Amino acid sequence: MIHYHGSPLGGHADDTVRFFSGRHAFVSVEYPQQVGVVASVCQSFALDNGAFSVWRRGGTLDIESVYRFYGDWLKHPACDWAIIPDVIQGSEADNDLLLEAWPFGRSRGVPVWHYHESLERLNRLCAEWPRVALGSSGEWPTPGTKSWWNRTNEAMIAACDASGYPKCKLHGLRMLSPKLVKRLPLSSADSTNAVRNARDGTLRWESGVKPLKQSTRAIVIAESIESSLSACRWKAKRVVRQLSLVSQ
Repeated sequence: MIHYHGSPLGGHADDTVRFFSGRHAFVSVEYPQQVGVVASVCQSFALDNGAFSVWRRGGTLDIESVYRFYGDWLKHPACDWAIIPDVIQGSEADNDLLLEAWPFGRSRGVPVWHYHESLERLNRLCAEWPRVALGSSGEWPTPGTKSWWNRTNEAMIAACDASGYPKCKLHGLRMLSPKLVKRLPLSSADSTNAVRNARDGTLRWESGVKPLKQSTRAIVIAESIESSLSACRWKAKRVVRQLSLVSQ
């Protein structure tokens, strides 16, 4: 699977280059300041519309601004795809209209299925699009909780065939934690864990020695994240029995 690390990383410009070189990055329209560096040094990168950040501050997504940003960077050979504009707490009709308006083609766009939406919509998206992103929302805003795993079990049954193999490629939004990745049949996932914990220093270092350089801290965290690969298929019964273990 592909591990997309969110940007931006703080510190000096050389820290950004050092951390993102050879990695995969996830660049949000909300934080575009390092996209040029990312495009130059990463293996590949994907684009996020910033809807989650906008939703958290109670704003409204500027779709035309998103399209302008996407139009500039989807042309880049290292750019894999972009998250289609979505309304986090919107209706299915709201989000389906945004899919119909998508101007860049299905091979370059990834629709979001929100956890509060119907399983019927998830099944339809998996049949119509080559990749679908899974976004925690509604009653299930936090990946890894017990209720989130219960909902994920339902989603995986809808998104996978009878053998547990995904019907299309699945991307986990904010799902790069090894505790999640190793249980989910994801093709890719993203998070800002590496850059956030490297920046604010909240991570506890088991060795008791905290690396001085921000980029070194981010690299250590990223390498730990990247050591976990996704499951090949969804095994519902096994995971359901372990819900109390993985929700801590």
